[in-house]
Amino acid sequence: MEKGFTVWFTGLPCSGKSTLAQMLKDELVKRGFKVEVLDGDVVRQHISRGLGYSKEDRDENIRRIYHVAYLLQRNGIVVITAAISPYREIRQEARELLKDFVEVYVKCPVEVCMKRDVKGMYKKALKGEIKNFTGIDDPYEEPLNPEVVCETDKETPEESLQKILRKLEELGYIEPQVYSEEEEEIIKKRLEDLGYI
Repeated sequence: MEKGFTVWFTGLPCSGKSTLAQMLKDELVKRGFKVEVLDGDVVRQHISRGLGYSKEDRDENIRRIYHVAYLLQRNGIVVITAAISPYREIRQEARELLKDFVEVYVKCPVEVCMKRDVKGMYKKALKGEIKNFTGIDDPYEEPLNPEVVCETDKETPEESLQKILRKLEELGYIEPQVYSEEEEEIIKKRLEDLGYI
């Protein structure tokens, strides 16, 4: 049986966590892994319905996510979480329980997150219509030693994805992708066209 592990995306609302989580899932499925995504919004609708946004409720929400991740992971499934998870202490709890845990900090300035916010949540929070909104009137504690930092205001989603895949290869969770000579040429040409080489 494949060994399960968890990739834990954390970051401000609208920083790009769900986008990267889905891209990573697609890539890992292509490589033959069984993968489940635990998206913060979906978990709140189904597993954490009734919880609010106080620190206690947020911590309880994250505990539920990491408990489900633990059950999946021990059965050989790769778990990808995409939840704000704003507090360091609770992320540390997740790391200690899950052990095979790769923290990805989706770093993005709050001003950029606000511009990406199609639901208008930041505007509502600034008007006081939403209380305890992370990044406005509730703190986000940046990870101190994440395995990967994706700066989504400076990198394309594809560049961020490559960073994550390289780290998973380096940590031994996935095999390095081997390209055919033809694929190597296509990649080289693309990189040349983009001015990287």
